[in-house]
Amino acid sequence: MSVSEARPASNLEYPFESRPELGETIAIAPGVYWVRMRLPMQLNHINLWLLEDGDGWTVIDTGINDQVTADAWKALFAGPMGGRPIKRVIVTHLHPDHVGLAGWLVRRFDVQLWMTRTDYLMCRNLVADTGQEAPAEGVRFYRAAGFPESAIEDYKTSFGRFGKGVYKLPNSYRRIAEGDRIEIGERVWEVVVGRGHAPEHACLWCRDENLFISGDQLLPRISSNVSVFPTEPDANPLQDWLDSCAKLESLLPEDALILPSHNEPFRGAPLRLNALIDMHEVNMDKLLALCAEPRRAVDVFPALFRSRITSGNYGMATGESIAHLNCLIARGTIERTRDAGIDWYRSV
Repeated sequence: MSVSEARPASNLEYPFESRPELGETIAIAPGVYWVRMRLPMQLNHINLWLLEDGDGWTVIDTGINDQVTADAWKALFAGPMGGRPIKRVIVTHLHPDHVGLAGWLVRRFDVQLWMTRTDYLMCRNLVADTGQEAPAEGVRFYRAAGFPESAIEDYKTSFGRFGKGVYKLPNSYRRIAEGDRIEIGERVWEVVVGRGHAPEHACLWCRDENLFISGDQLLPRISSNVSVFPTEPDANPLQDWLDSCAKLESLLPEDALILPSHNEPFRGAPLRLNALIDMHEVNMDKLLALCAEPRRAVDVFPALFRSRITSGNYGMATGESIAHLNCLIARGTIERTRDAGIDWYRSV
């Protein structure tokens, strides 16, 4: 998640007082169950969703590929899932906490993985980096951002780590895309695609019952990471993110029950989405003021982050900073120049 930690919008409603323990579920609606898995990181949990689907189950997201999560799934198989099989696995997007055990589940139950095309292919591409040497393009990217040599060495050492959290993906999948309607049990869920946090993030919207599985596209207490990476250094994911927030704000009624991947289910989506948009716009105003004098990407952290930036989140903070700077470049309010391999940003 983002190191910017957007303050939660006021007046959100959290209808559930408790959270499911590992290997247990909480009923959100008839046939819709909340599962919570542990994560071995600062953000220490992820929400998954079990949907009754005739004589079996549809799973939404899977948790990361580790033994704790696999054991928790086995407890679910034997307990709340009643021995009924998984009939399909739907993954909202490519990040390991969401797709990590998808390959394990689809092989165990001999079913299809359902995923957007861009995120499926991007995930396979990132997994293929496992064990590879950090590319020269990545080193140049982070040097241009202002990384000191110690941070460059950290990048080289950690490169390819993404694949360690992902069980081998299947070689085929079922594509889902914007506007698709998926029948699961007695409900119809519409695919709503968001962008910015991931290239093609799939949310699921049950209009008839006002339920919205938001993945990481809409969270109540924290802001999703929106970053630029060395593979596409001139990308503008923040504008994609802001456009997606505006799209969801126009789609979701205030009383829709939002089922997010982190924190708790909540109501009040339009309020939260407006707060997220406002936070990023305010941060970009701060950036414009700070860049009255030329700055590197690593120099602008104070305008964006309240959290302390450490070696553990230095790369994430840099990616988010460049996302904000690239957005301002696209708007014509900041210019970038390169000198001796370092990028300098200055307000126009």
